[in-house]
Amino acid sequence: MRTTLQSVLKYAARTILAKYRPRIVAITGSVGKTSTKEAIYSVLKTRFRVRRNIKNYNNEIGLPLTIIGEETGGSNLFAWIRILWRAAVLMILRKKDYPEILVLEMGMDRPGDITYLASFVKPDIAVVSAIGEIPVHVEFFEGPEEVVKEKAVLPRSVQKDGRVVLNADDKFVAGMHVPSHAKTMLFGFSEKAEMRAHDYVVRQGSDGKPEGISFKIAYKGSDIPLHINNTYGRPQVYASLAAASTGVAFGIDLATISDALTKHQAPQGRMNVIEGIKHTWILDDTYNAAPLSTLEAIDAVAQLKGKRKVLILGDMRELGKFSEQAHRMIGKRAAEVADVLVCVGAQAGFIAEEAQTKEAVEIFVYASSEETLADMDRILKEGDIVLVKGSQGMRMEKITEEIMAHPEQAKELLVRQDAGWKR
Repeated sequence: MRTTLQSVLKYAARTILAKYRPRIVAITGSVGKTSTKEAIYSVLKTRFRVRRNIKNYNNEIGLPLTIIGEETGGSNLFAWIRILWRAAVLMILRKKDYPEILVLEMGMDRPGDITYLASFVKPDIAVVSAIGEIPVHVEFFEGPEEVVKEKAVLPRSVQKDGRVVLNADDKFVAGMHVPSHAKTMLFGFSEKAEMRAHDYVVRQGSDGKPEGISFKIAYKGSDIPLHINNTYGRPQVYASLAAASTGVAFGIDLATISDALTKHQAPQGRMNVIEGIKHTWILDDTYNAAPLSTLEAIDAVAQLKGKRKVLILGDMRELGKFSEQAHRMIGKRAAEVADVLVCVGAQAGFIAEEAQTKEAVEIFVYASSEETLADMDRILKEGDIVLVKGSQGMRMEKITEEIMAHPEQAKELLVRQDAGWKR
């Protein structure tokens, strides 16, 4: 049933793309895909009619649904019939309001996933966010090199006269082969980046509240300042740089790009600042976790001053044989930053073991996010800075909800708050 549905959706998506010919921006990477997609969407919608994936619609079912403009039918046969009927209408008739640009995040779990998506979605602009030394989903590959090889399919699939936008600071991404018919733009902090960030600072109020980040973007002799509120970390800088690179490729001026990114709010669960109990401040990074993104989150906490730092870290999943190595690497870095370390899950036990080498760190270990809830009030103290991060399956947002000063705002501020996830 699923194979048949997948084939039908692929045919519909390919036909719709051929008929309406929207320009396509496709994004992949092991970390930062969704933040990059949302930042690009915020920039492009200032000038164009744009659609992007919602939720986790970045696979062989979700991507065609985005192209059609529908949400999943789940297990409801009649809902799928309605979706396919609307796809048929798009193919037969001509809808004048079809998007001019599609911003499509492409996810990957196993070998061949990007190859499959790129077989019917040919981007005008291909963006690769970051991969890191130990990529997420490496569990299903022989090693990191195979992950990079599959991700590199996307830039190679870019259309003639298209553009490839790559992270200059990630050696795996920057080294990807770009076809001769495409232009390349590098972004990052590196001097070799054409779209370059500099003067990056974290902003913190006199009361200790993390307020956001500020930096400047240098591009072709111009310098634009950027201030992003209520979120932290260099990943948001990279998302902004990728969005700026994409924006200029579509002819949008830097002033408009800066204004759009200043107003842009990072998606839920991506280092968002939330007020916690006992006048604490939570950096909620609960959407997912990979070694690179976890190190970036810990580094962001390290830059905050004057408060006790509490790191609540859950398992990083889908790392296969690299799991223990990755978790011990995180434990070593956590021990350098944390006053209190809360480890959640079986693999996070390796974080705790590695961090025990530093006696000044107070360490707690729990089997699941649910087990931590009763102890949170006892562990936290007045004015703490608290990072909460872990893989999706660890459901770390439950911990954030437990320690929020205003849990009634959970649906608005946290990930996975719809009825299906709550069940």
